[in-house]
Formats: sequence, structure tokens, C-alpha cells
Amino acid sequence: MNSDQHGILVVIPCLNEEDYIQDIVEFCHQETLGSSSHIVVADGGSSDNTLLILEKLSEQLPNLTVLDNAKRIQSAGVNLAVQRFGHDFDYFVRIDVHASYPKNYISTLLEQARVNNADSVVVSMDTQGKNPTQSLIALAQNSALGNGGSSHRNTQESGKWVEHGHHALMKTHAFLSVDGYDESFSHNEDAELDARLTKAGFKIWLTNATNLIYYPRSQFLPLAKQYAGYGKGRCQNLLKHQEKPRLRQLVPVFVFPCVLLSAFSVLHWIFSIPALTWFFATLLAGIVIAVKNNTEPSTLKYAIWFPAMIMHIAWSYGFCVQLSKHVLQSKNKREVSHEH
Repeated sequence: MNSDQHGILVVIPCLNEEDYIQDIVEFCHQETLGSSSHIVVADGGSSDNTLLILEKLSEQLPNLTVLDNAKRIQSAGVNLAVQRFGHDFDYFVRIDVHASYPKNYISTLLEQARVNNADSVVVSMDTQGKNPTQSLIALAQNSALGNGGSSHRNTQESGKWVEHGHHALMKTHAFLSVDGYDESFSHNEDAELDARLTKAGFKIWLTNATNLIYYPRSQFLPLAKQYAGYGKGRCQNLLKHQEKPRLRQLVPVFVFPCVLLSAFSVLHWIFSIPALTWFFATLLAGIVIAVKNNTEPSTLKYAIWFPAMIMHIAWSYGFCVQLSKHVLQSKNKREVSHEH
């Protein structure tokens, strides 16, 4: 028996995951054998063979349920699954399709929650690639250049209490008592939820007893879109909770404005200085990281600065666009209120 005999709710949000869904569902089934656990896949309207694969799996696995997540985004999918089935379980675990998990992952999370009396157990992410481009992106995301020193993006020597981490296991009561994920967030919904959990007095434990392997985007355009979403979500989160950004979040905000400012360098070279400073600082930092890296033999590692720059610009773009929208909406609301 790999999981607790009382069972756990396993939630897998997905969309067009025909290459991954069978392996991840079968892994979760093996992890919960011998318990009264329930596996729920919240599908956001897949147009590939994902639903066909799930239909065949449902015939073999009586504890598998497939839900139609009409709102498509992951936050809505998890909310739907927990609202529908969570009341029968003390805990639920969120499983990401684009990840690999070690044996006894779920039972280890349960043990960590109980030993530490944690309301939420989060894990660190070891980002890896399966091809040269993906490996380069992974190298950037594993470095301070790409993650700013975020705790859950780095391997932990010991467990510790945190305010945010990569979501793994949570008490159903804690999740439902703060109304779950905010479905207006397409990205960064985990950090936003953690802010409400912390304010409500719930405790978040970053465990070093287990982790996951995350596979990043394998092309640069999807990477840019993803990080633009992250920037948007971070801005939404800061505005909603009226928080001040940390230094590691504040510095990247200015990247996109600096790049825009450089367009005026046709008038005077001084306008290019901020963007050039960022460019050469990132380039130098990337070379230093590559030189110190002994695990990646490929000379491709010296190009780590390239995906890092894409992430910086895209994140800053998403943040600035969302902030601009907020400022304009606030201005319009004030004008309407003055008219009345």
C-alpha cells in the first residue's frame, strides 16, 4: 500500500496532454493502491486524443473520474474537483502533467503534513530538459538569473516554513475555507492563494523529503508567453493584496521599459544606457553561471543568457501591461464617480 488507508483526493488539471496523461494517471493509481483514494482529471476541453485516452483508462480504473472544466484554466479545474469531491477527504494533492515524480511521492507528502502539522505542503522543483533547447531553458530557470533565488526553485537542505511554494498537498478544509483559487488568475494563482492562506493563519511547509522534476517549455515563443503570464499574475497578486514587491521581483519590472526607452537612442545614445546595462549584466552573469556549472557538459550552457533575457523581457512586459490596465481602469472609475 503506497498511500494512506483513508485515502486522498488526487487532482490533475490538464488540456491537450495526449503525450503525458496516461503515464501520470497510471503513476497516481500506483501511488494510491490499497486506499480509498480518488483520482480526478479536470480537462479544460482537450482537442487532441487526451479524452479518448482518459475514457479507456476510466474503464480500467474505477477510482478515476474525468470532469469537464469549462473554464479551461488550471485554477478553475482544481476548484471544481475539490468542490465536487473534496468533502470526502482530509487532504488533496495537486499533480502537474508536465512533471515527473519519485516513488512514494503522495505518501511522503501526507507524512510531512502530519509530522509538521502543516496545512499545506509545498515542494521544490528540479527543472530538467529532454533536448538541447529545453535543457538550456532549464539551466536558466534553475539559476538565480532565472528564478531570483526563489526557495521552491532550488533544492532544499532542510524543510522550513514559507509563505509560498510549488503546490503539492493541502488540507481540504484550509483550501475551501479561503474559497480556493481565484479564477481570475490564469497564472500565479498559487502565490495568490498562499497569500490568503497565510493571512488566514494557515501554515505552509516546504519539504525537503521529496520534490518533483519539472519539464519547461521546449521552444522560446511558448516560454515568452508563459513568462508574460507570470508577470501579469504577479502584478495582479500585488495589486489585489496591496503588497510591495520584493527586490528580486522589482528589478525585472524595469526591463521592458528600458528596452522601450532604447528606441529613443536614435535621438541620443544616452537612452540606450539602461537597456545596455541590463543586457551586459545578464550576459556576464550568464557566462559566470556557465563557468561554475559542472553538471552540464555542453558548450550550449554559455548561451544561458538568451532564455534568461526572454524570461526577463516577457515577465516585465506582462507586469507592465497589467499595471497599465489597472491604472487606466482606476482612472476611468474615478471619472465616472465624479460625473455622478
